[in-house]
Amino acid sequence: MTATSPAAQTETIPAGERPRVLVAEELAPAGIAALEARTDVTIGAGWSLDELTSRIAEFDAIVVRSATKVNADLIAAGTSLRVVGRAGVGVDNVDLEAASARGIIVVNAPTSNVLSVAEHTLGLTLALARNVARGDATLRAGTWQRSKLGGIELAGRTLVLLGMGRIGQLVAERAKAFGMRVVGYDPFVSVERMRGLGIERAETIDEALGQADVLSLHMPLTPDTRGLIGAEQLAKLPDGALLVNTARGPLVDLDALDAALVEGRIGGAALDVFPTEPPPFDHPLFTRENVLVTPHLAASTEEAQDRAGEQVAEQVVAALVGGVVTSAVNVPAIGPEDLEALQPWVPLVARLTRLADQLADGAPTRLCVQARGEIAAYDVRMLSTGALVGLLSGATEDAVNVVNAPHIAESRGLKVEATTDDAAKTFRSLVVVNVDGDNSSAEVVGTIIGANDRPWLTHILGHSIDIELVPYMAFFQYSDVPGVVGKVGSALGAAGVNIANMAVARSGTDSALMAVSFDEAPDASVLETITAQGDFTLAKLVSLA
Repeated sequence: MTATSPAAQTETIPAGERPRVLVAEELAPAGIAALEARTDVTIGAGWSLDELTSRIAEFDAIVVRSATKVNADLIAAGTSLRVVGRAGVGVDNVDLEAASARGIIVVNAPTSNVLSVAEHTLGLTLALARNVARGDATLRAGTWQRSKLGGIELAGRTLVLLGMGRIGQLVAERAKAFGMRVVGYDPFVSVERMRGLGIERAETIDEALGQADVLSLHMPLTPDTRGLIGAEQLAKLPDGALLVNTARGPLVDLDALDAALVEGRIGGAALDVFPTEPPPFDHPLFTRENVLVTPHLAASTEEAQDRAGEQVAEQVVAALVGGVVTSAVNVPAIGPEDLEALQPWVPLVARLTRLADQLADGAPTRLCVQARGEIAAYDVRMLSTGALVGLLSGATEDAVNVVNAPHIAESRGLKVEATTDDAAKTFRSLVVVNVDGDNSSAEVVGTIIGANDRPWLTHILGHSIDIELVPYMAFFQYSDVPGVVGKVGSALGAAGVNIANMAVARSGTDSALMAVSFDEAPDASVLETITAQGDFTLAKLVSLA
């Protein structure tokens, strides 16, 4: 994730240097136009899988909707891919693990269809409660069945929402306008947030199910939620309850649902999504009079498709040519305010991490980044990810970025922690980086200084110090006796090494630490000359480039 100035974002990119984007499915004209303004676009809607696989290596990004499966094989073939864009909310058709391992950013359009889905949910609920589809079908068939098709009012009924994200909250808002009591279950939404929305919070799914006159699903598809509503859960619903699913088809066991309908324990079901799409049309559910089905229409409005195209185009362009990426699904989402505040600290934390790694003994096993002071109020995951990139860059044959760094760390057994502390004492903000090696650890502390946000070292190995972190530096720890500084300076001068800056820290325990910076990297042999002239417990050339 990067931030650029407005001028940089509107700069014209010369032909031939623009990123290449493949649009593999139909996209709203507004989305195509947004892509064409900054990238070279190829429309590949209608390509066969063989053609897509053989040509994917030509492109820096691919934009899909729901039909194209961006699986591990396609990702492996896309040797130039940097971004996968999904023009919609879900990314079930993208192999996130394979993309992340390759350092490919996956972006979507998370708010594009929320209003459309919420409206469709209420439409299905109303149609199911009032037998709208059956009334239409019987009348068209030439029969008048008014006495058989009486429905129920929603006012006074209890709507249970499993999942209280953006869509769930919009459904709740609209259901309350119908006079419904709304109960929500979502372990990631606080009691205070629910109360602010005028929604009662259920602590468990079972508690929620027992109250539902209407059950509406709005949860993502994960290994934990697959088959969430089966025979056991359906048995907990009050007799005559209605089930509405506009979220993900595999959330519901269709065979268990059909059995509950046949037994009369469920009053009806409205389904817009199915475990496989198109669904098997010979499933007995399609013969039930109290089942209402639509072919995944919840997001199919002109407005939603336009928003999806524009949003994904904006995110793909930002990821390719510079901008704020806010909807990456395989990168921690950092808000614009946090991004602006923390961006100057990323180069600092990367250099601090490289420094600590070179001072620690052995392969790194643990990385801890702590933000202190004013910056502790922001989302510090950006700093820990930046530190991880700094640590792993050059340590693996693959290019390291914010997407694949956590995966590389996990594969190496490297533990990463990010903490905060409101107090920074002598500075308004500080970053503390600790790297544990196989045999020893090292802690360094820094801040940024001046209008140019220069990275500054303030503490190292328990010593307070004051020096800018530059690409080439050396650190010496020794007994605090006269003449050491002169010996180091003389040895460097004799070797033709020009000192850019020097700082000395005294600990009060007869130990001192010297930091020296250079314009160019000195030869490693100069260390032998220096250490031969004194009792040094540390003599280390480091590269922070």
